[in-house]
Amino acid sequence: MSKNFYLEILHVDKNSKARYGILHTPHGDVEVPCFMPVGTVGSVKTLSPEEVKGIGSGIILANTYHLHLRPGEDIVAKAGGIQKFMNYNGPMLTDSGGFQVFSLASKRDIKEEGVTFKSHLNGDKIFFSPEKVIEIEEKIGADIIMSFDECIPYPVSYEYAKNSTLRTLRWAKRGLDAHKREDQALFGIVQGGEFEDLRKMCAEELVKMNFDGYSIGGTSIGEPKDVCFKMIDMAINYLPFEKPRYLMGVGSLDYILEGIAKGVDMMDCVLPTRIARHGTLMTHNGRVNIKNEKYKEDFTPLDQECDCYTCKNFTKAYLRHLYVSNEAFGQRLLSIHNLRFLISIVEGARNAIKEDRFNEYKDEILKKYGDSRGF
Repeated sequence: MSKNFYLEILHVDKNSKARYGILHTPHGDVEVPCFMPVGTVGSVKTLSPEEVKGIGSGIILANTYHLHLRPGEDIVAKAGGIQKFMNYNGPMLTDSGGFQVFSLASKRDIKEEGVTFKSHLNGDKIFFSPEKVIEIEEKIGADIIMSFDECIPYPVSYEYAKNSTLRTLRWAKRGLDAHKREDQALFGIVQGGEFEDLRKMCAEELVKMNFDGYSIGGTSIGEPKDVCFKMIDMAINYLPFEKPRYLMGVGSLDYILEGIAKGVDMMDCVLPTRIARHGTLMTHNGRVNIKNEKYKEDFTPLDQECDCYTCKNFTKAYLRHLYVSNEAFGQRLLSIHNLRFLISIVEGARNAIKEDRFNEYKDEILKKYGDSRGF
C-alpha cells in the first residue's frame, strides 16, 4: 500500500451515488470527482505546466508506452521523476501502456508471459510483461500507476473476453508482487467486456488483492452508450466505497456526468485538446467551429460565460485568424479553453454534490448541451 495516498470521502449526494472528497497524494491534494488532462509524453499538447495548473487541473496523465519509447524511463528517472522532468508541481498518473500496445503497436503477440510487439515509431521489437511495466512506471515516478492489462475490444465472444480477463487478473497479481515503491499508488483495472459475470468476477478478485484504487477499463472504445454505462455499473457495484475509482478514457459531458452519478472519482481523455487543435470548441452556447467564415469579423469573446485566459483576452475573429494561419498560439488558446470548460463543468458537479442536487445539475447540463457528442 502506498504511503501518503488515500481518499477522504466528505459527502455523498442523497439522490445519486455521486460523491465528493479529497484525494491525498505525495504531490498534493485533489478534489474529486475530477477530470484529468492527458499529457501523453510528459506534456499536455501546446500548454505549459503553469497553464495546466491555471485552468484548475489537479492530476494529469503521462503514458508509459510513449515515455518508454522516448526519451526512455531511465532518463526520466535521472531527471528526478516525471514531475521534475516536466516541471509540473502537482500529482500525476501513468497508465500502463496496455491500451497503446493494443491500439498502436503492430504484429503483437499476446502470451502468458506478456506481449511482444513492434514500436509504431521505428518497428523495433519490444516486450512488455506485467513486471516490466511496473519497473518502467516506478522509474517514471508518477503518484498513481496502473497495472498492465489487455483492453478487450468490442465486440468479442464470451470465450475471448473470459480468457483475456483471467489473464489480466494473473498479470495484475504479478504486477502487484513486483511493485516496490511505497510512494506510488498502484491501481488494478477491471476488465470483462460487456459480460456482467466477468466484470463482477474481475472486480471481486482485484479487491481481494487490495490495490490502492481501481480503474474501470475497456469502455468508450466504440460500444453503444448504454452498453458503456452498463459496463460501469457491472464493475463499480463490486468496488470498495473507500477507495478511488477511475473511469478510463471518457471526455464527453454525458459520459463524465453519468460516471460521476455512478460513483466515479476520476476521468481522463484526449478529447478536449484533440478537437481544439482541429478548431472545435466546447462553449456554454454549444459547439463552435472556429474555422467558420462567420467568425471572420466577430469581435466578441469565444464564450461570455467562461473565465479562461482565452475568453478573457481574445475574440473569435482573432482565434479564427490564428487557426486558419496555422499558428501554434491559436492551438494553445483553443486547448486552454476546452480544458477549462470541461474542468469547470466538473467543478460545478462537485458543488452540486455537496448541496445534494447533482441529478438536477446533470439534467440541466445535458439539456443545455445535449449528449455533447456534437462537440
